[in-house]
Amino acid sequence: MKKERSLAGRLMQYGALALFVHLAACSDGAPPPPPATRGEQPDTAATPAADERLVVAFGDSLYAGYNLDQGKGLAPVLERALGARGIKARVVNAGVSGDTSAAGLARLAFTLDGLPRKPDLMLLGLGGNDMLRGLSPMETRANLDAILAETQKRGIKVVLTGMLASANMGPDYAAAFNPIYPELARKYGAGLYPFMLDGVIGQRNLLLPDGIHPNDKGVTVIVGKLAPLVADALRQET
Repeated sequence: MKKERSLAGRLMQYGALALFVHLAACSDGAPPPPPATRGEQPDTAATPAADERLVVAFGDSLYAGYNLDQGKGLAPVLERALGARGIKARVVNAGVSGDTSAAGLARLAFTLDGLPRKPDLMLLGLGGNDMLRGLSPMETRANLDAILAETQKRGIKVVLTGMLASANMGPDYAAAFNPIYPELARKYGAGLYPFMLDGVIGQRNLLLPDGIHPNDKGVTVIVGKLAPLVADALRQET
């Protein structure tokens, strides 16, 4: 019960923070989504060594390394964490800040075709910007479904990192949005990390000043939870 209360508290904080962002995004003359900044331009993938696994991290600002120095975003930190687990891997940063699920779907083929070879694993983390903008969960589901259908067609294994609707979106929106990730993971046999910001949201020492994006310490916390799942998925592919 204590753990449940703690999670509920973090989600309430998340809802309050997301409310600010959501209202800003919906107001007249609101600024555009955060642009790509230092350390977060999608990688130009070099050919991995013969004994390296190729992982592509395909998502939004939470993947991109928004406002973090080079080497401190999700992709490089995860690459080092996999190495510490004895897995030689090249993790390609294909995160773009501000991307919705529709934007991700639009660039999917270009991204995959630009890799040196078929990846051994794709991390998929989109939908958070859809939720913050109040876009239809049906559209989010359809876009993510299309992305997963394409990766299945190409024979690419996927780990899906989920998002939860913020409290201010209301129970009806949450009831439509929150099941998207577990249901699509089951449909396509994908791995699932249920909530990308678990253990980070609401913890000011783990977040940038905007209160939403993880700082370098927050990325380390996320990777500490995510890396075992990714490592298991890669071992299953061996």
